[in-house]
Amino acid sequence: MRSNVGRFDKAGRIAIGVGLIGLAGISLGAFAQTSGAKTEKALFILTSDSLQTQGMSMVLANAMAKQGTQVNVLLCDKAGDLALKSTTSEPLKPMGATPEGLMMNLIKGGAQVKVCALYLPNKDASKEDLREGVTVASPPEMAAMMGQQETKVISN
Repeated sequence: MRSNVGRFDKAGRIAIGVGLIGLAGISLGAFAQTSGAKTEKALFILTSDSLQTQGMSMVLANAMAKQGTQVNVLLCDKAGDLALKSTTSEPLKPMGATPEGLMMNLIKGGAQVKVCALYLPNKDASKEDLREGVTVASPPEMAAMMGQQETKVISN
């Protein structure tokens, strides 16, 4: 008597293989669509007081801007200090740049940099204390930007 187990195993393996190839095709297709597509807008929400985190966020924001992404930065909490004229950070290795210097490069390149609406009143500071090119964010404006499908939101 001949067993159907061998045939079923082979047919089952073929069916599973075809199914996996189909799933891989869908996954690879989705990956190709997202990996090849450039983010049109990026919103960096920066709250960290860590100079390395602030610096790396600015490095990445500058890199995205150079690739054609419209970059926006929202500075809140301790990161809001970058927006103040009085802030002078230690230069970071290996490039010897400060987070606020990198931020100013972003602004020169056309990026929008804003402080949270809560920052100035809770810091006991005013708009006059902000670096040139830095403004105060409007919560409805930020919420609208965050909700746009073409905006990638990055938070540190």
